Amino acid sequence: MRLGSSLVAIGMLAGATAASASQALGHTQAARPPEKIYAVTCGYCHGTNVGPIILGRHLPPASILFMTRNGRNAMPAFRPTEISNAELEKLAAWISASAANPKEQGK
Repeated sequence: MRLGSSLVAIGMLAGATAASASQALGHTQAARPPEKIYAVTCGYCHGTNVGPIILGRHLPPASILFMTRNGRNAMPAFRPTEISNAELEKLAAWISASAANPKEQGK
């Protein structure tokens, strides 16, 4: 009985580990819309006098991709486990094409 319980526990742990790895790689999580990512992640600093305003500036998507993955100065680098590559590509295009938000303040 004890061996059976141990095998069940090992099987459950292995399943949980595989599920966590799959989620970390973005395999099971649906892509979030860029507006939501911006509101939850980017908007925390950009447009609140912490980081520069980026909406309405028509920044090149390649620059947004680079800065997001690599960071610079106070800007942290975001890993693919935080923003997937597919989400980041859509986010960069959305930011680049977005109009300025009159509610945002800053540089």
